[in-house]
Amino acid sequence: MARTAPALAFAGVPRVNLMPPVEIERRRRASLARGWVWGVLAAVVAAVLVIMGAFALKLVADQQLAAQQSQTNVLISELAELSDVSGALATEQELQSFRSDAMGADFAWAPLVSSIRSALPTDVTLVGFDVVSGGVPQTGDPAKEVGLVGTLTLESPTPIDLPATVRGIRGLAGVSSVDGRSLSTGQQTVGSYVYELDIAFDQSIYSGQFATQEGGE
Repeated sequence: MARTAPALAFAGVPRVNLMPPVEIERRRRASLARGWVWGVLAAVVAAVLVIMGAFALKLVADQQLAAQQSQTNVLISELAELSDVSGALATEQELQSFRSDAMGADFAWAPLVSSIRSALPTDVTLVGFDVVSGGVPQTGDPAKEVGLVGTLTLESPTPIDLPATVRGIRGLAGVSSVDGRSLSTGQQTVGSYVYELDIAFDQSIYSGQFATQEGGE
């Protein structure tokens, strides 16, 4: 029995690359060029996006800076207004301190004179006084500080009981001391008697109207 030669098996249709090497190289270079072009374009786009992002950030930062500057200007303006107010308050405080120093020894004469007259005997008249005002209060106890110091001049048609009169005046509110000083016969009216008394008042007679308030006004 004769043997037959095995048949050759082919996987597919045979192909032959007939493209010239020059064309292959050209296409390779063209593909490479397109890759570079796309890479450059991607880089340009990325750069543009970065620049736009930076510009946007700068724009936002500029807007925030402008807002902060505007707020700062408002605060500076408010501080300037407050400075005027502070200056006015400081001036007011200085004026109050000046008034307190100038008028700290303020008191009412009428009630003081009326009080002295009420302590005198019926026929004795207060005809004059010569007193010097004390200083402004320095402590919290006005009874320990001198308010007025001077003399009182009394006149009577008859001799008076001077010790009793002195005791009566000494018992008045605000009187810290009183003593008889001299006795003389009046020159204008025959038979009149003139008495001079040394007297001192404490600061309880002060009105306190212009005293500096604790903690400021």
